[in-house]
Amino acid sequence: MQKRIAMAAMLAATFGAQAADHSELAAIRAQIDDMKRAYEQRIAALEQKLAQAESRPAAKPAPATVQSERTDSRRPAAGPASGFNPEVSLILQGQYKNMKDVPERGITGFWPAGGHDHGEGAIEGISKRGFSVDHTELVLAANIDPYWRGQAIIAAIDGTAEVEEAWFQSLGLGHGIGLKGGRFRSGIGYLNEQHPHMWDFADAPLMYRALFGNHGSYTNDGVQLKWLAPTDTFIELGAEMGRGANFPGTDRNKNGSGAAAVFAHVGGEVGVSNSWRAGVSYLTTQAKSRAAHFAGTVDDEVEGLFDGRSQNFIADLVWKWAPNGNPKYQNFKFQTEYFQRREKGDLTCATPEGAAATVACDGMLSAYRTRQSGWYAQGVYQFTPNWRAGLRYEQLDSGRRDFGDNAAYLVVDSYRPKKASAMIDYSWSEFSRVRLQYAQDKSMFGITDNQVTVQYIMSLGAHGAHKF
Repeated sequence: MQKRIAMAAMLAATFGAQAADHSELAAIRAQIDDMKRAYEQRIAALEQKLAQAESRPAAKPAPATVQSERTDSRRPAAGPASGFNPEVSLILQGQYKNMKDVPERGITGFWPAGGHDHGEGAIEGISKRGFSVDHTELVLAANIDPYWRGQAIIAAIDGTAEVEEAWFQSLGLGHGIGLKGGRFRSGIGYLNEQHPHMWDFADAPLMYRALFGNHGSYTNDGVQLKWLAPTDTFIELGAEMGRGANFPGTDRNKNGSGAAAVFAHVGGEVGVSNSWRAGVSYLTTQAKSRAAHFAGTVDDEVEGLFDGRSQNFIADLVWKWAPNGNPKYQNFKFQTEYFQRREKGDLTCATPEGAAATVACDGMLSAYRTRQSGWYAQGVYQFTPNWRAGLRYEQLDSGRRDFGDNAAYLVVDSYRPKKASAMIDYSWSEFSRVRLQYAQDKSMFGITDNQVTVQYIMSLGAHGAHKF
């Protein structure tokens, strides 16, 4: 009897254990099923959101901000066409000028280069007295794709607009190589690549006006190749080829290149507070029938037409100081450039268009040789975050000018033009500035012109960092 009871107990215990195991397995399976359903619901919800996002148009990228001062920084790759959002900026620049009314204002002893002519009968910017609006510049820039970047600058004044710059630039060629093509400011010298709103004074130095005309810079249609050395010391080499249509060349409408330039820049740091950059540049271009009016020894006015080669050499140096390398509150910049120009060719004496009678030397052809030079030096001190003051002195030398047989019919002036300027400006931010400048201009023989200029510069929108 006892054995039967024990066996029954053992069987009951066995069946109870099996029942317990089955119930636990069922619970685990139920939990797994619940997790599967939950994940399936979440995946379905995410797939629905993804489909909705893909059905909407691509979002536009955030507006571009001001770039850092490193000119070699890479920008992010461009988005798809539907997300195109270029950097857009507008430069407003105007002035009030008090100075003498000098007809045909120029630089005595130097070939008159003219400048931007924005309309027949318009008064050139350097001759405008009273209130006036200087160049208003519209800037459009964006990455084309991960490999190229483009920029266009449209300048407008007195109801006329022109393409001041329009170029593309490489982003990823590697090995320190950069390529630029289109219309651009040449890399020669120091000041040439800077637009007027970047200048520390209200006008271009006499040196740049003598070299490139009253607009004060050399712009070319062509290609530029640069190489940045992989060294701690900044070393940059560059070469350019282009149309050469602007002064001192002329537009000859020919195949091939009309101008070529090479330049080299080196720079570095001295301690924590000082940095510098020095450079040498060479520009050669050709001119055909480059015209200018001269005072005559026999006639009142004679036209000269130059055919030949113009060679231009430039040396530049910039030194910057800022306490502990932080220029925000206090800094000083010293800047100087020197040039020498040599021209060789033929000069044809001609009767000016619209003259009442033919001049005595009309059609006479003779040799033409010149060697001229000049320089400027300036210092600008920022003594508070908002205030700056600066001085600039400049002098040119008309040098040797050989007009050959035509010298008997043309007045050849030997002169050393000079100019001294002082300025003070106030900037509410890096986008807004007003400037007061006083200059004593002795660039024209027998004339001392005391000039007072009040200038404003306002920048709207995203604007790239200025060069060193």
